[in-house]
Amino acid sequence: MKNISKVKKQQIVIVLLAAGLVIAGLWFFVVKSQQTKLAAVRKKTLEMKQTVEKAEDLLKKSDEIENTLEIDTKALEMIEDGMASGDIYLWLINTINKFNVARKITFLDFQREILGEVGILPKFPYKAATFPVKGVGHYHELGKFLAEFENSFPYVRVQNLELTPATAKAGSDEIENLNFKFEIVSLIKPTN
Repeated sequence: MKNISKVKKQQIVIVLLAAGLVIAGLWFFVVKSQQTKLAAVRKKTLEMKQTVEKAEDLLKKSDEIENTLEIDTKALEMIEDGMASGDIYLWLINTINKFNVARKITFLDFQREILGEVGILPKFPYKAATFPVKGVGHYHELGKFLAEFENSFPYVRVQNLELTPATAKAGSDEIENLNFKFEIVSLIKPTN
């Protein structure tokens, strides 16, 4: 290095600096961008592997899912068999009379159904029928009736309950009777 002139030394330093800049430029613009793309590809590959694993798990469980679907379909069919169909007004009267056999509830008025949409979910396959009813009964029996009726028929609900004291003769056990008015809302079995 002693025999090299000062100008040559400067040229060598400039060449080395230029080579360093070119290498650094190649690193940042080529290698680094390729590493970023490679990381993105690895991430996408991992996501796809997870998707494939989930799909394989579902395929392994397909028999179980199919059996569950079959059981749930049969349960739904059983529930739908009890739903209002045909003459809906007659269905309501028969259903309440069968259910009310051992209770001291007297139904005085069953009004005709008012048909409408359920409005719970879009494209819900069931329509609803609302039946206004009136009657009289002992408040304990009425409470039991309402609780057991709604629990026995999962597609029926009672709404807009109004209670007023019933007029009773002095000395009778009818002193705890109530006049009631409520609406029974029932889903209607869809026709295929």
